[in-house]
Order: sequence, then C-alpha cells, then structure tokens
Amino acid sequence: MNTTTALSPPASEGASQELDLSIGGMTCATCSGRVERALRKVPGVQSATVNLATETARVQFSAPDGGDATAMDALLRRAVRNAGYEPLTAAASQAREEDTSPWTGFAPVAIGLLLSAPLVLPMVGDLFGAHWMLPAWVQFVLATPVQFILGARFYKAGWAAARALSGNMDLLVAIGTSAGWGLSMWLWLTAHPGHAPHLYFEASAVVVTLVLLGKWLEARAKHQTTAAIRALHGLRPDVAHLVGKSGEVDVPVAEVMVGDRLVVRPGERLPVDGTLLEGDTQVDESMLTGEPLPVAKEVGALLTGGSINGDGRIVLQVRAVGSETVLSKIIRLVEDAQAAKAPIQRLVDQVANVFVPVVLLIALATLLGWLWAGVGAEVALIRAVAVLVIACPCALGLATPAAIMAGTGVAAEHGILIKDAQALELAHKVDTVAFDKTGTLTVGQPRLTALAVVPGLDDADVLRAAASLQSGSEHPLARAVVQAAQDQALALLAPDTLRAVPGRGSEGSVQGQSYLLGSLRWMDELGVDLGALGVRAQQLQDEGAT
Repeated sequence: MNTTTALSPPASEGASQELDLSIGGMTCATCSGRVERALRKVPGVQSATVNLATETARVQFSAPDGGDATAMDALLRRAVRNAGYEPLTAAASQAREEDTSPWTGFAPVAIGLLLSAPLVLPMVGDLFGAHWMLPAWVQFVLATPVQFILGARFYKAGWAAARALSGNMDLLVAIGTSAGWGLSMWLWLTAHPGHAPHLYFEASAVVVTLVLLGKWLEARAKHQTTAAIRALHGLRPDVAHLVGKSGEVDVPVAEVMVGDRLVVRPGERLPVDGTLLEGDTQVDESMLTGEPLPVAKEVGALLTGGSINGDGRIVLQVRAVGSETVLSKIIRLVEDAQAAKAPIQRLVDQVANVFVPVVLLIALATLLGWLWAGVGAEVALIRAVAVLVIACPCALGLATPAAIMAGTGVAAEHGILIKDAQALELAHKVDTVAFDKTGTLTVGQPRLTALAVVPGLDDADVLRAAASLQSGSEHPLARAVVQAAQDQALALLAPDTLRAVPGRGSEGSVQGQSYLLGSLRWMDELGVDLGALGVRAQQLQDEGAT
C-alpha cells in the first residue's frame, strides 16, 4: 500500500465500504488472527481479513448510526491498538515501503552474532578435542545483552499477547529463552566454590539471535513479494503537463481532473486515461495487453494511463483519474488477489489459533514428565525449553500468504492477473488452455521471418538499406530489422536524413538514395503501387506475421 489507510469511494448511507490499514508488530499467524477478531468486533464491520505477508488489513463495513468512514477508521485503529499492535501512520508506512535496502534491520542480528559466537566456540573446540569453557561471568556478560536488549521486542510483544489472554511466537521465545537464561543463573549462583557448572547461556543467546535472523529474512521475503505491486505503482508518473490558459504547467497527477487537457511528450508515460485530441503517435501498451508492438493512435483514440508514448508529441483530454483508471483497477485486482485467503489458509488459521496454548501445555507436560521420571530439574527444564523454542509458528502463518503474494506478483509481472487466491489454488488442476487469437502467444521480441524483394534486387542490399535507415530507432520492428542484418554480418551505413512518421513508418536517405519504410496503409496513402509485393505482404499478415 502507498498509504496507511485507503478508503473506497464515498457510498450512500448504509452502503458497504472498504478500508485498508497497515499494521505493525505482527509476527505470526496468531497475531493476524487476533487482529482479525478485534476488527470484527467493531460495530458496523461486515468482514475483516488480515494478511501477515503484507502486514495489512482489509475491512468491509457500513458506518453505524450515520457515521462516516473517517470515524470508522479511528475506531478500527483503536481496536488494533487495544489488541496490542500498532496501526502505522501514513509516513511510517510510506517510509517502510520506500526503504529498499536489503540490509535494513540487520544491525541487531549482527550484534547478536558477534556476542553469541564466543559462546559457541567451546562447542566447536569439543569437535577437535580441545575441551575448554568460558568463565561463567564472561558468559553472563555476553548473553545478558542479547537476552534483554536485543530480545526486548519478544518480551514486549509477548506481554501484549498475554494481556489479551492469547499467545504468539514472541511469547514462546520469551518464555523459552528466559527459562534457559534463568536456569544458567541458578546453576551459576548455587554452584559449589571451585566447581564450574555447565551453563546454558549460549542456548538462550543463540536462540534469540537465530530468531532475529529469521525475522530479518522474513522481512526481506515480505518486501520481495510486494515488488509486483510497487512495480505497477511505478508505472504511474508523479507529474503531468497541464495545458492551461497561460500554456503548459507541470502539476502533480493527483490534481488532474476529468476534462483537463494534458501534453505527453515522446517517450513519456501517460499519467491518466484519456482521449487523443491532437497528434498521431504509437503507444506501447504492453503493460496492459502484453502486445509487444506499439499500437498506432490517431485523433479520437482512447489512451490508457501507464502506457508509453512513442515518437509523437500529443495532447489528450482526461477521461478517468485516480482509482477509476484502468491501471488503478489492475493494481486493485492484484491487491485483492494478494489479500485474499486461499481455502488452505483458513485451515492454517484455525490451527494457529490453538497452536500456542497447545505448545505451552506440551512443554509443561514435558517438564512434569521428566521430573516424574527422576532425571532432575536441570534436564527436565532443558527439555521443556527445547519444546518451546523449536515450536515457533512463524512459518505456519507466513508460508501460505507469502506463497500467494509471490505467485500473484510474478504472474502480474508477466501480464497474468489472478482474480483471487482460490483461483490460484485450483490452477494446478487446469489441463487445457484456449487462446483467442493468432499472435496471443509471442516471445515478446519481434524477429524478421521473411524477406520478399522485386526481381533484379539483391536480398542483402535491400536488408542493408532497411537496417541502415532504422539503425537509430528504438521501435521493436526496427530493432528486428537491424538484428537480422547484424546476424548476416552486413555492414550498416549511417542515414543521411531520417524522419519518423508516428503510426506510419519512417522516410530518409542513405548514400543519396531515398527510401520509404512503413506499413501497407501508409504506402496506400502515399499512392505507392506495391504490385506483387503488396499481395505477398497481405498473405504474410493473414498468416499472423506483422
């Protein structure tokens, strides 16, 4: 999301509206489940879905007692905060999305690794027959900052969960590592003088460090799964060239209104949807249709925001802005698919809701069982702690939504829009796909497949002349002609003159010889009689060639 809160368009009183919230502090499926339950308890809320991978909540509601969406936003934020989590401000949410450094948040992990490494070294020495142990006070000095400074986040989040009579991964980590640290303190302080007891400071420090490392890797994975949405947002320019009474003026796209006249220069992205008023051009609409070739546009043609203008300067009249543009609807479709829960995710959520209490009971049973077996408090506690620290359910709640995010994101990058998570889950059962027209499936890079010349001309000379004329063009068809000439090792010449005609082709001269290179329609407009070449070109087009 680009902002913390996104509201659906204003609706009539009592009509259903939709709102998106960015939420901080969620660490596992239990957290997202607790936020969902808190949001659903707010009067007027019809449904609430929390996505752990994107750390967002989508809420459908009808504002009660004639209240507006702003009041509902405040109620939802309060519910999130009361549940022990942080509804992010717009600035915090924007900063988090814009921070693309892969090392963000790695400092605590690095500190934890530096402090934990000396605690593990004696274990490595044992492998080579070197038996030694750090003094107890050194272990204490190294492990305590890791436990209570780097691990403070687990105590804070775990306490919030406990106050809400719930549990989460942080509570398991806090209890498990605290038990290991506390056991080490007890063994150290109660040891006989001159006796060096075996301590477990390294266990608590290493577990905290590894969980921090896992959270950092998880944050990187979350950021990568939202790359497709950020790429789609990046298709929208921030500035538009508005035609006003005093001429052109640059304004933020957010200020553009339906009916305004905008100038789009060659090579720029169209900021909004509009109708072409002045000029002819070719527009790259591959982001919308997947079609690799630019589409010719004349006055009166419809233009789509996010597509790329070709060589011509054009003026368009705005017909859709904001959430009503085609690109915004595509983004919304992808966001809906990523926010949706697959059927398997509902099962995961049900398991996660009881996971933490069950783990705590198993750990308690482990402790009591080994005490009853007579192995002693030290061994019994160590094994109970092991149950707690290996049962962190972060993957349980993150794996499915992260997979949905990654799948729909990669699909969007390749022009495939998935309606919802259920469709994605069922897609593996598809055994037949029908495509509607010739040219739907391409490699996205045109290449020269046929060359027809009039009798008396050499194929290589014709190809060299065409490629020389197009050598400076970025048009996909021009690049295909140039590539074909290069594949045949033909020496290209710099054109003497060159003029691009948007939507038609180009004309110019090479070594004093004039050439026209363009579409059949342009040749017809110029009155050029192609004879048999025209018939052959039409045959190739009928077969699916360009």
